[in-house]
Amino acid sequence: MAQKTLTGVVVSDKADKTVSVKVERRFTHPLYGKVVTRSQKYAAHDETNQYRLGDTVEILSVRPISKTKTWKVTKLVDRPRGIETTVVETEEAGQANQAAGGEA
Repeated sequence: MAQKTLTGVVVSDKADKTVSVKVERRFTHPLYGKVVTRSQKYAAHDETNQYRLGDTVEILSVRPISKTKTWKVTKLVDRPRGIETTVVETEEAGQANQAAGGEA
């Protein structure tokens, strides 16, 4: 069987080495002709924990890694602007502010 690739948005990155990716598909309703949007969430393997909330990523179907994880993130398609800082950088900035005598 050929490997499938899907593109979606990371909606959760809280688990270790796993991200939840929401994939939306749009199609025309066969009877009413209205464009319908359906979405599904996939658990995808992220070995280095580099993908963050809001990232648009491409996922590839692979052999089962766990009970629910049968997808792997292959590449970053787009990262939203303004979300460049990480939690570590934010904490360091807060500690520097406290050391300077500012209130947190």
